[in-house]
Amino acid sequence: MLKTGFKALLAQANAVIETVSVQDFPYLQDESDVVVVDVRDAFERETDGTIPGSVHASRGLLEFHADPECPAHLPALDPAKRIVLFCGTGGRSALAAKTLQEMGFSDVVSLAGGFAAWKAANNKEG
Repeated sequence: MLKTGFKALLAQANAVIETVSVQDFPYLQDESDVVVVDVRDAFERETDGTIPGSVHASRGLLEFHADPECPAHLPALDPAKRIVLFCGTGGRSALAAKTLQEMGFSDVVSLAGGFAAWKAANNKEG
């Protein structure tokens, strides 16, 4: 039996991170100091699309992409910026937000409901 399962890990992450709703997301998206990061796998982006202007940093490589001392570092992942993470439905981005906070990023949020919620909200508007 696992010592800590995914439900407990998600609960721990959600207790310490901030989330943003898809309704409030457009206000953040337009700000110059905000970086929107897609933590889904590459095949999900290719198959389902992504939020325009987002940077790709898969959950599996996030720590490497976030660390300036790593050869795989993505300069867009700047701790001085506000980082808005999203995944498919919100679980991976919540875990990713907690990880970035632990690494020293001070302004990280997870998009509630992830890409699915964003896509649904934007299909209604269009």
